[in-house]
Amino acid sequence: MVELMVVVAIVAILAAIAFPSFEATMRSNRVSTTTNELLASFALARSEALRSPGGAQVCSSTNGTTCTGTAWDQGWIVWINIDGQGAQPVVADGDRVVRYSQAKPGVAITTPAGAANTSFRFDQRGFLIGGQRALTLASSTCPAGAPLVRTFTVRPTGGASIVRGDCP
Repeated sequence: MVELMVVVAIVAILAAIAFPSFEATMRSNRVSTTTNELLASFALARSEALRSPGGAQVCSSTNGTTCTGTAWDQGWIVWINIDGQGAQPVVADGDRVVRYSQAKPGVAITTPAGAANTSFRFDQRGFLIGGQRALTLASSTCPAGAPLVRTFTVRPTGGASIVRGDCP
């Protein structure tokens, strides 16, 4: 019985040492996964824009069917804008949602202060309409100095880049 108690105590000590490291790894994976999903969504929108006369858009969405403001950390949709009109997908006009992504819990996605990054629209050449814009992804729990911040930038040519950063 004493030996079993010693083994249980050793396992508990090892778990207490390993848990903080495991938690940091999980936060890093959430940020990386969300960044990759966002990058894939923008690549899909750009390729769909090349095939559609009205282009394509990516916008924040909480329900997967309409654009809903600036709450990027709740999800986003990629949709084909057949007629090139409007800020919402309209099924009657032939518009259709091609992808809905829900953001991972524990990841905050924000726009720069004063920026209106509610929707990113690509024309039929794959160029971003409205000039270069960015989104910032960070772990909701972001210890100072931890590399858990990503700045996702979409250039006017439609290409995207990601810059890693540290928590403030």
